[in-house]
Amino acid sequence: MKSSSKKNAIVVGAGIVGLATVRALAIRGYKVTVFERNERAVGASIRNFGMIWPIGQATGRLFERALLSRSIWKEVCTEAKIWHDEVGSLHMAYHDDELQVITEYTEANRQYRDCALFTPKQALQKSPAVNPNGLKGALWSGEEMIVESRVAVGQIAKYLAEKYDVEFYWNTAISQINHPKVTSGNSSWEADEIFVCSGADFETLYPELFMETEITKCKLQMMRLVSQPDEWRIGPALCGGLSMIHYPGFQAAPSLPALRKRYEQQYANYLAWGIHVMVSQNGSGELTIGDSHEYGQVHDPFDKEFINNLITSYLHTFANFKDWKLLQSWHGIYPKMTNGETELLIEPTPGVTIINGLGGNGMTLSFGLCEEYISGRMGSSEW
Repeated sequence: MKSSSKKNAIVVGAGIVGLATVRALAIRGYKVTVFERNERAVGASIRNFGMIWPIGQATGRLFERALLSRSIWKEVCTEAKIWHDEVGSLHMAYHDDELQVITEYTEANRQYRDCALFTPKQALQKSPAVNPNGLKGALWSGEEMIVESRVAVGQIAKYLAEKYDVEFYWNTAISQINHPKVTSGNSSWEADEIFVCSGADFETLYPELFMETEITKCKLQMMRLVSQPDEWRIGPALCGGLSMIHYPGFQAAPSLPALRKRYEQQYANYLAWGIHVMVSQNGSGELTIGDSHEYGQVHDPFDKEFINNLITSYLHTFANFKDWKLLQSWHGIYPKMTNGETELLIEPTPGVTIINGLGGNGMTLSFGLCEEYISGRMGSSEW
């Protein structure tokens, strides 16, 4: 039964976590108001590959959450006419130990996932961008999807405003919360529920709480190559072997520790800077490549050229492109739990919820996490 009057909610932050929270509230009849300190979202939510990446999650709760997220992404993108590409992914193997890992992964997951062990010929048929030299096989997964995050995040905000009458206050930094009130300068607003989705901004709201929480910030460096000529497409997102030791999903392979040990010797500099290498392609044909991972509460604002060179060098081992001209380079900073948890979900005071700490899984898990949390807390039926 619908309530006689709508409940009100305030969401602080218009990045992907904030927007996922808005959607989960709005579909349940909440009147939602969003406050974003910038004129648009400009943080980690738009500085990534645009990958919705179930393959990176271990089989079980997080993998199911990733699939839920993917289904919501697809629904939102279809309704809002946002470009998205269900291309899947390929992880290439050029050494016997890499082939062993993807073979074990496939054997452990084929009943749970859309995955298969490809021969070199099959991999080359799937993507013309795969480097054939020394290729021993590839792991194919059909569950990955690409969006152009730097455009899609803004389009989702517009979609939510139009479909659910969500009100956005841009260039409005919330500096204080005393439930039911939030304050920005001399202005204040009230709501029944307040959700803080402030990403890497730990300093403005509840700074003492974040100081006591096992959470840090991760800086990643990324690049973009020019649109490929003649509308040439690489097909799936492509990954090298280093990605296998980065994502928890591959821990299903018993031989993974042996592979890691070899990498620690052969690619010590890569591991020191948290480098693993992937590439995705947007609708305009541009190629997004990366990335590295540096952890700490404060980061050097200046990017390191040698990191970009390491990324590009490793990318050449598994990918061939028509045009390698660099278009852009940048870095992003996202929050990361340091205690093994996959997210931070806490209520510092009654009526206020902090949703944060998804690490590099924001695009993949935010929609699913917020749907699970809001439905579990407030019920799945609409008001």
